[in-house]
Amino acid sequence: MNMFFENLDKWAVENPLLWQIVSLLGVLLLASLAYFITHRYILRLIANVVKKSKTEIDDLLFDNKLMRWVSFLPPLLIIYNFGYLAPELEDLIQRGTIALMGLMALLIASSLLTKLNIFYDKTAIAKNKPIKSYIQIIKLFVYIFGTIIIIATLIGKSPWILLTGLGAMTAVLILVFRDTILSFVASLQISSNDLVRVGDWIEVPTFGADGDVLDIALHTIKVQNWDKTITIIPTHRLLEVSFKNWRGMQVTGGRRIKRAIYIDQNSIKICDEQLIAQFRKFKLIREYIENKILELNEYNKKYNYDDSRLVNGRGLTNIGTFLVYVELYLKQHAKIHHGL
Repeated sequence: MNMFFENLDKWAVENPLLWQIVSLLGVLLLASLAYFITHRYILRLIANVVKKSKTEIDDLLFDNKLMRWVSFLPPLLIIYNFGYLAPELEDLIQRGTIALMGLMALLIASSLLTKLNIFYDKTAIAKNKPIKSYIQIIKLFVYIFGTIIIIATLIGKSPWILLTGLGAMTAVLILVFRDTILSFVASLQISSNDLVRVGDWIEVPTFGADGDVLDIALHTIKVQNWDKTITIIPTHRLLEVSFKNWRGMQVTGGRRIKRAIYIDQNSIKICDEQLIAQFRKFKLIREYIENKILELNEYNKKYNYDDSRLVNGRGLTNIGTFLVYVELYLKQHAKIHHGL
């Protein structure tokens, strides 16, 4: 073995370019092997352990998409550590691998945030307090600062230099991210004031929306109308226009309906015997008619009113009887909520 390595060293000194190519190919082969072992065996072993556990959060975290990004980290670490084999390209290789590892870290962080939102949506409070818009804002900041760090690594400068230059572009960024900033503020107001929840029935005439809220995101609110069409409303625009939320009606279990009944005033009159006889045939007001006739007869007899004229004393009116009929009809109706 000593002789083999001595001859290899001698051959490497005599053929430096060829030795460098062979070394780099060996590093690439080793990196590919590390990816294969990590992806095929180590992560598959972790996946099997996760499947056997009773908790749900680890099933969300260790999914195929997240594991795919993790699989790239070991080969990148190998390439970084063996960058010295190409002295002329060592700095470029190391900066490139660090930038790629930073990109993998960004994708892993984004995937973890997505899984966090999915796990939160399964909880009891998710319907009242969705966090999807906040997750999207965090993702936006992660991508911005992650991109700055990656660019700084590639050009070999400090990230603070880029951040300093970024400060001069604040006005431009505010203009570019105007809708995002407005949507973020609107999301805070919607959440803190509990204006809209997923599952609420809302009406937004300005956008032609009338149906259930399916999703509340950073930039948009998705509403499924009663004809199953989908209306997309910009989040910040919802606070700029008038909208109606029917949640109160849904929570109470009944919907109050106000209706007007129009009466021809020329038809109002005091009931004669013939009309009273017809009213007695109505089952709903039969008892009321009998009691009311007795009450009126006693009153008129007490004050000695002449009942030969309907105008004298007290009498039964058709509009008063109709009012009682409507009230009794509503009270006995199966779909009327008596508590409301």
